[in-house]
Amino acid sequence: MQRIAQDWLVLELTGSGTILGIVTGLQFLPALFLSLPSGKLADRRNKRKLLILTNTLAGSAALTLGILVITDLVQVWHVMVLAVMLGIASAVDAPIRQSFVPELVGKEDLPNAIGLNAANFNAGRLVGPAAAGLLIAAFGTGPAFIINALTYPIVITALMMMNTTTLHNFGRASKSDGVRSALRYVKARPDLVATMILVLIVGAFGFNFQVVTALMARVEFGLGATSFGLFGTMIALGTVTGAVVVARFLEAPKLDFILKAAIAFGVIEIVASQMPTYWMFAAVLPLAGYAAMMVMASANSYIQSTVPDKLRGRVTGLYLMVFMGGSPVGSPIIGKISQDFGARFGLAIGGIISALAAFVIWIWFRRQNNLVIKQFSVEEPPIIS
Repeated sequence: MQRIAQDWLVLELTGSGTILGIVTGLQFLPALFLSLPSGKLADRRNKRKLLILTNTLAGSAALTLGILVITDLVQVWHVMVLAVMLGIASAVDAPIRQSFVPELVGKEDLPNAIGLNAANFNAGRLVGPAAAGLLIAAFGTGPAFIINALTYPIVITALMMMNTTTLHNFGRASKSDGVRSALRYVKARPDLVATMILVLIVGAFGFNFQVVTALMARVEFGLGATSFGLFGTMIALGTVTGAVVVARFLEAPKLDFILKAAIAFGVIEIVASQMPTYWMFAAVLPLAGYAAMMVMASANSYIQSTVPDKLRGRVTGLYLMVFMGGSPVGSPIIGKISQDFGARFGLAIGGIISALAAFVIWIWFRRQNNLVIKQFSVEEPPIIS
């Protein structure tokens, strides 16, 4: 609801796809600088307590924006500042939350837990965008921000009530274990490097649904917020389905699978850009959401299942840094292309870049004999053949 309302608010205030792309980029900008330090925090500190702090900050940003809209004081610079604030909360929260999953369920059930976590997250996106669209059409964007703010105390209460004696203790990194040790480890594993390059490019140019679907609804089809909200629901329908499929995996997906899923995602995005009517475009979005989830959940599961316990937070932080950190670059570019040449062209360009990048990495990876990992070590680089 927050994202749909924020995007629509920017278009109401400015009517500019470029500004919308900039706001989206600003929201993801903190991930470039904070994901790695946050991963370091996750390896050293109490993750549950850190999550309480990040949720408090995110809820405050949503409440402030809601009050500004309801009191009719909101300006576009307010949205930009609060998008950065929300981005800071998300950048710190994400690696801590992701690396907290193994402590909740243990390593044996980790691939299933990551899939179920993604399914749970995206189930909210089935209802949220459509509800936001209806709220915006009836009352404006303000109530959507207020309702989002009111959900954070529920999350914080759940974290505070958690039975900490049931958590799996994998130990914590020492003060001497810094970010550099995680970077050296990743550098010594070409499969991790390939995965992170892939999510950097696809995250920057392919996963820009919030920019292009807003412009498709408002400009290409000449429709309102309710129709835009339905686009978000249709994408979520695909992502929930994909997350449930990943949750049924008995082991972490291989890199070969992730790359093929990224190629499929790019192709589907290109096809979506050519749909001539609103309903035909909406009908393709679940496929795009499904393929996107195959890439995101599979890459996340692969990363978390193949790194040492004491490095998981920092490696996850690096992964999220490249995944979310590409948006500050990609979103304004796609927004500008969509503004100047049409949303269809912007969507197609994102798909072409995503599919081409995945194909090039896949060819390189196949030539390297699939790089089977034979041994992991925190202190020394892994042995790779």
